[in-house]
Amino acid sequence: MKTTISGVELRRIAMPLVAPFRTSFGVETSRDVLLVRVVTSDGTEGWAECAAMSEPRYCSEYVDGAQDVLRRFLVPALAKDHRVDAAAVGRALEPFTGHHMAKSVLETAVLDAQLQLSGESFGSYLGAARDRVPCGVSVGIMDSIPELLDAVDGYVAEGYVRIKLKIEPGWDVEPVRAVRERFGDDLLLQVDANAAYTLVDAQQLAKLDDFGLILIEQPLANDDMVQHAQLAKLLSTPICLDESIESAADAAAAISLGACSVINVKPARVGGYLEARRIHDIARAHGVPVWCGGMLETGIGRAANVALAALPGFTLPGDTSGSHRYFATDITEPYVLADGHLDVPAGPGLGIKPLPDVLKEVTTSAEWIAL
Repeated sequence: MKTTISGVELRRIAMPLVAPFRTSFGVETSRDVLLVRVVTSDGTEGWAECAAMSEPRYCSEYVDGAQDVLRRFLVPALAKDHRVDAAAVGRALEPFTGHHMAKSVLETAVLDAQLQLSGESFGSYLGAARDRVPCGVSVGIMDSIPELLDAVDGYVAEGYVRIKLKIEPGWDVEPVRAVRERFGDDLLLQVDANAAYTLVDAQQLAKLDDFGLILIEQPLANDDMVQHAQLAKLLSTPICLDESIESAADAAAAISLGACSVINVKPARVGGYLEARRIHDIARAHGVPVWCGGMLETGIGRAANVALAALPGFTLPGDTSGSHRYFATDITEPYVLADGHLDVPAGPGLGIKPLPDVLKEVTTSAEWIAL
């Protein structure tokens, strides 16, 4: 008898961060995480993590909304086709507009179960070309430049091969200058604005050209590729798009418009790892480098991201930091940086599972939806 999906669990966990993480759209001190567990008829469990935040600031999605749309629409949509097939999940969810992060977590959990059943790893399935990936770290906005320099010094000492600084109006040129002067020109350095600027700020952003940055990420509004293309003509620093890219079609449009020369691929933002792989393929065909962004994931989300980051077109270090960058105790065995790299999980599926005792301790709610 063919293995099918018997039900889906929606589990919420509370994960305090080791330090507040500040960006241009707010400060996070903890993560309210939605985990999805897909259970098959033979007892196989597939896990995935929803990247949605508590409030709709990074994008329109938020964790309560993601759980609601999964409960009311997305999980029931699988009732007509119980196959443990991630591609079939994508087709079943296609009629529903938006909600990429909610769609991504359901598709990924099914894919984890599917690959466990076939004995194949995430990396192998996606097309990984490496067994370890170089890791960068994202450094939030600080209260002072000395505090920033201390933080960067710690990450450099840990071995991170690339530093990303969050910026916003009033916190851009001077912190970048201070980091560059302190750590020298050999440090791989980039900045992320999270859409905090407008085209009026072009002259200010152009001042960053002096610091040899790898890229400036999402300087303008997420829905304005045309102005990003205009800004690209005014800067020598490469523009990378993040929030603007929600699909492979968006990636193709951005490249055609000249709106970016680098793409940050966040699987949750684009609806899952299958669409993320399509974006990788399009970018690679056009000679556009990509890298894997992060959303302060636990070990569940990190495992899948590390596998994706091993694809051949991911030529820049991603935000695939070690576990203790964000959490004192992860819900899985911790990811530990070695020589600036993380190993790509080699076991079937994600190659990692939650630790039952830790998971129980951090769980705040759980609901079961039978199919």
